[in-house]
Amino acid sequence: MRYFAAGTAVLMVTTAALAGCKPTAGTKLEPAPAAAATLVPCGDAGYLRGQLYGAIPVSLDWGSTDLNCEGMPRPSGRGARLRFASVAAGGDLQLAIIIAIPDLERDAAGRELASNVTVIEEGGGRFFSTSDLGNCLTDITILEELDVDADRYSIGGKLYCVSPLAEINGDSSVLIPELAFLGLVDWNSS
Repeated sequence: MRYFAAGTAVLMVTTAALAGCKPTAGTKLEPAPAAAATLVPCGDAGYLRGQLYGAIPVSLDWGSTDLNCEGMPRPSGRGARLRFASVAAGGDLQLAIIIAIPDLERDAAGRELASNVTVIEEGGGRFFSTSDLGNCLTDITILEELDVDADRYSIGGKLYCVSPLAEINGDSSVLIPELAFLGLVDWNSS
């Protein structure tokens, strides 16, 4: 009998507490705001296509709907840094590829621009990177202003690497013979 009385008391306290959670008359309930999308659009036609060989053998064919991209000036103010990220290999592998182009000018496309490239296996802790500027070259064939006030451009071209990107925290490597891309660069971003 004691357990029944104690259980009834707990039930009454819980009911009273929950009653305080009910909206009062005239209170309009608003739906919770939708979670912010984690995907940053790469423009209407953004893409990253190519093949990785070596420690991460994967074919990349990322389109604007599944691609996260960012482009901004490099910290030193020389050139730009482009970042492309998505899921590869049927959803089993999250990759980010960063292309740093020190000699890229804000209003000028260019051929054979020396580039540093980094491949990151996100969540896996593996990093691959060029050892110097002589290993990879980028041809920028598209550099179109999208928004004069915001200083945003559509940027596209091809990256070519003549030697593998060494693993920073291991002893393997990744080779990127050719990588085609179309993304965005925001010259006002930091």
